[in-house]
Amino acid sequence: MKKQGVSNAFVAASWIALGAGMIGFIVGLVRAEMQLNEKGYYFTILLYGLFAVVSLQKAVRDKLENIKVTDIYYGICWFATLSSIILLAIGLWNATILPSEKGFYGFAFLLALFGAIAVQKNTRDNMIQE
Repeated sequence: MKKQGVSNAFVAASWIALGAGMIGFIVGLVRAEMQLNEKGYYFTILLYGLFAVVSLQKAVRDKLENIKVTDIYYGICWFATLSSIILLAIGLWNATILPSEKGFYGFAFLLALFGAIAVQKNTRDNMIQE
């Protein structure tokens, strides 16, 4: 029995979530009235988080498909994902910006992470169909 592929609507929604989260976060940084080193910190956390969740999604999926994943790599993936979220939270907690801006960055970050996970999942699912 052939597995059903990922719907085009979900693929599009995933890319839109990734794009909206990333672009929103980055546009917010560009327009923010904060020092360049602060902008660099938040941008680096975004990149770190995106890489971490894609790597985690792959490791989780590999384990589910009985593909060997070392425990140390699996642990590092979880650590990287959680630490990116914690580092963003700490940065925003200590930031001298409006609470609404803090919420914006938090939600844009989480949307981008969700989008990255979904895009990675769809990419892998569609590769299996071919």
